Amino acid sequence: MASPQCLHSRSIPSQLPPVSQQSKALLCDLECRRLSSRHASASHKPQVPARQSRSYLKPQQSRPPQVAVAAALAEPEATEALEECPRGAQWQIHKFGGTCVATADRIREAARLIASGQQQGQQVVVVSAMGSHPTSPVKVTDLLLKMVDRASRRDQSFLLDLAAIQEKHVETAKQLLGDGRALNRFVARILDDIGNLKAMLQAIAIAGMSTDSFSDFVVGHGELWCAQLLSSALQQAGLDAAFMDTREVLVVSPASDGTTVDVEYPASNAKLDAWAHTNGAPQVIVATGFIASNPQGQVTTLKRNGSDYSATIMGALFQASHITIWTDVDGVYSADPRKVPESQCLVNLSYHEAWELSYFGANVLHPRTTLPAMKYNIPISIRNFFHLSAPGTRITDVQADIERAGVQLVKGFATIDHVALINVEGTGMVGVPGTASTIFSTMRDADVNVSMISQASSEHSVCFAVRQSDGVRAINALQARFAEAISAGRVSKVEKIDDCCILAAVGQQMASRKGVAATMFAALAKANINIRCIAQGCSEYNITVLIDQRDSVRALRAVHGRFYLAKLTIGLGVVGPGAIGRTFINQLYQQREELREEFDIDVRVLGITGSSRMLLSDTAISLDDWQEQYNSESQPADLERFRDHLASSYVPNTVIIDATASDVPPQHYLEWMRRGIHIITPNKKLNSGPLAQYQELRRIQRDSYIHFLYEATVGAGLPIIATLKHLVDTGDRITKIEGIFSGTLSYIFNSLTPDRTFSSVVSEAKENGFTEPDPRDDLSGTDVARKVTILARECGLDLDLSDIPIESLVPEQLESVASPDDFMAQLPQYDGAMQAQMAAAEAAGECLRFVGVVDCKAGAGSVKLGRYPKSHAFAQLQGSDNIIAFTTQRYSVQPLIVRGPGAGAEVTAGGVFSDLLRLAAYLGAPS
Repeated sequence: MASPQCLHSRSIPSQLPPVSQQSKALLCDLECRRLSSRHASASHKPQVPARQSRSYLKPQQSRPPQVAVAAALAEPEATEALEECPRGAQWQIHKFGGTCVATADRIREAARLIASGQQQGQQVVVVSAMGSHPTSPVKVTDLLLKMVDRASRRDQSFLLDLAAIQEKHVETAKQLLGDGRALNRFVARILDDIGNLKAMLQAIAIAGMSTDSFSDFVVGHGELWCAQLLSSALQQAGLDAAFMDTREVLVVSPASDGTTVDVEYPASNAKLDAWAHTNGAPQVIVATGFIASNPQGQVTTLKRNGSDYSATIMGALFQASHITIWTDVDGVYSADPRKVPESQCLVNLSYHEAWELSYFGANVLHPRTTLPAMKYNIPISIRNFFHLSAPGTRITDVQADIERAGVQLVKGFATIDHVALINVEGTGMVGVPGTASTIFSTMRDADVNVSMISQASSEHSVCFAVRQSDGVRAINALQARFAEAISAGRVSKVEKIDDCCILAAVGQQMASRKGVAATMFAALAKANINIRCIAQGCSEYNITVLIDQRDSVRALRAVHGRFYLAKLTIGLGVVGPGAIGRTFINQLYQQREELREEFDIDVRVLGITGSSRMLLSDTAISLDDWQEQYNSESQPADLERFRDHLASSYVPNTVIIDATASDVPPQHYLEWMRRGIHIITPNKKLNSGPLAQYQELRRIQRDSYIHFLYEATVGAGLPIIATLKHLVDTGDRITKIEGIFSGTLSYIFNSLTPDRTFSSVVSEAKENGFTEPDPRDDLSGTDVARKVTILARECGLDLDLSDIPIESLVPEQLESVASPDDFMAQLPQYDGAMQAQMAAAEAAGECLRFVGVVDCKAGAGSVKLGRYPKSHAFAQLQGSDNIIAFTTQRYSVQPLIVRGPGAGAEVTAGGVFSDLLRLAAYLGAPS
């Protein structure tokens, strides 16, 4: 092998950084041979890489250098001449993206995949340039573009990039092809190309500028080298494979928009026949993606998404039966998986659906890319090269394929972020022909692209969306164009609203289907998301709305969840895993399958927090062992983080259940509701707290679709609040509400008899767990007063807790006793007063009951110890039951009575569960 110091080494770019010694020696040796071959030939012309016979697969190392290089660059063996290229369903098109061919191993895997498809017919394999990989971080196309940019700025560091590209391909070739003829041929070819590229880039550097033609020539080499590598690997594997330089076949001309190209099919078909006349019709054709020629024969590219475009063009030219795009994702998803973790890989799409999703930035084929396939109704599959078992997404308009995959009204959701809404408004625009034309021609002249248009039928206002970066230019252009109309008052407003987002729902089956738009808008409304404007074409392939940018992800999750998850999915955050919270979670665990199967309701616990620890999950906390998870995996409690976790969840409907009696969580209710989180609670602190705070919460509830449910605040699981709301909402007038609202005090007075002391009954209740740790919390009557306040406010009375007079059962002398034990020890000293009241009631044939009263006529409430005849409903209670009597205009003679257990974790948790099901009904669950 020639020494790296030979004279010919000056032909290798001298400014290149060091490469591996073995590669350097190989490059230098092949350069010597290449130049020797040139001198030996009277007229040397670059050869198009062509098919190798299978005999070339065996290395022959004993030949003299001149003979070896001549053989390496020799013409291929003759093939059978064809008058035209055979076309038809026997052809399959495969396209491999840059990540699929980023290393020698991946190219080898692609070759295996191609070999496995031989029994399906002939194949055209279209390849991109090599992509990046952790072991080989160079992304070839990006680096080629960077080289052109650096050369145009006279930055000689483009030579470093050239060396990096050279090293990547030579090292890949060594790993892929091994020593021998195939490697020699490839390295000789790349050296020749590197010399040409260096000369081109030096010319660009001298001129200090680049043209599109120069750039296209340089950037297309990545596809050339990759296709040559893959075709050589296939030939070494024994396949009948040939390399196609698509610059010799595809003819394109610039489109009118200046950013795309149109295929010249007659010229391209003629060139394909000419290629087949020379190369025959091999079993596998490995073609370069992205590059082509213009009608003048100059090198050009297919512009954006050019490699995919090459594949579908080839499909049209060969009239293939199928096109497969191999990439690094499983297919096209119903929404961006980075924003919606539960997005689904779509089984099928129509061409129109693919166009719409692509426009909104989804990872799917560009609309232009599908056009050649549509010409011959060729299905396109998007497959994952790294997950071959995934079926991928099939894009077709063949009705049989669509029917086999089932009908999904909305196929996907996508967003265009960071747009500005431009609004042009004025009474002088009404009925004036050409207003819209003037607006949008002004945008065209200002080079501003319009993404969405919404117009009132009267033309009183026209609004449209543009990229936020174009917003100022759009406003300036419109103000200049309408300056006279603005001055005269015919146009009253030309305004820009920043930080907006476009959200679109796409689906061909939406056409003429009732309720799709209503479902989408309801999902946004229930997620507390405001829609600024709406656009929908008569074809109904998409419904587009414009919303605030801050709501982008939440809106996407809300609408996706409404159409793709269970009919109703609810995410729960439980505050307070104590007796009530724990019991509720266990009840939910027991009912979750029935809710899902019978009512299509999917309830997921996304977070559980106590006062010191919290457990969070993005998907759902397993209810099988949640307590173990909470004990072992929880983190320090933080109500702000807890709130943000719920508010940002992809689950469309989120609820916080405050199962505490603490003052702290209610302080956050307003903020939670403003973030779109529903609230369910047995906690009485807010509803009986400061009136202004309560009224603000109810105002938020009225102005939004956010629900605040609190049935368990009065009567635990008894339907007290629901009954009262029913009476009021149906027009009945409440006269009086009177009841025994405390399970503890109900037990005490149901157990109190003339032969028992008050203190002994209280002690018994405490021992049985019916009282709070400090019985004074029950005996003070404050809890009953809170319930009276809540009911009074439900009746429309603006009462504060301080407005409710309370007859406390705690002797005044014992209110300040230090501990509950001291209180209980001293309470027998005061039994006499209660004993006297008890005796007086008995003498009159009555009994004592501790009641709360809402007197709507007087506009007042009270909490007191009252005497009732033993025939009264209040005298019939047993144990800790509650009883509430509603006296109304309709129930004036005989009050409406609600009676039952009014305390305990089971019934209170049941009341919370009942509210959850009520919320589900409000949100659209089936009844």
